[in-house]
Amino acid sequence: MLPLTVGLTHYVVLSALLFAIGLFGVLSKRNAVAVLICIELMLNAVNINLIAFSKYITPTLFIGQLFAVFVITVAAAEVGVGLAIIIAIYRNRLSVNLDDFDWLKW
Repeated sequence: MLPLTVGLTHYVVLSALLFAIGLFGVLSKRNAVAVLICIELMLNAVNINLIAFSKYITPTLFIGQLFAVFVITVAAAEVGVGLAIIIAIYRNRLSVNLDDFDWLKW
C-alpha cells in the first residue's frame, strides 16, 4: 500500500474550501458575531495558504510563517475591536442583527 502524502494541492483545496465557507457565512448570516467568526475563518484560510506555499516553494525561508504570524496578530486585534463595537451597538440597540443597523439609510 502506498503511503499517503499531503501535497501543496491538498492545502490549497483545504484553504479554498475554508475561504468559501467563510465567504458564504459572511454573505448569508444576519448575526454580527457570526459574521465576525466567518471573517476569522477566511483569515485562517489565508494563513494556511501562506504557510503551505512557504513550505513547498521556499522550504529554507520562513517568510510565509512570518506573514502568518502578522495575520494572526491583525486578526486578534480585529476580533477585539469588532467585539467591542458589537457590544457597544448591542447596548444601544439591544440587538446584534445586521438588518437592524440602518443608521446610514435615509
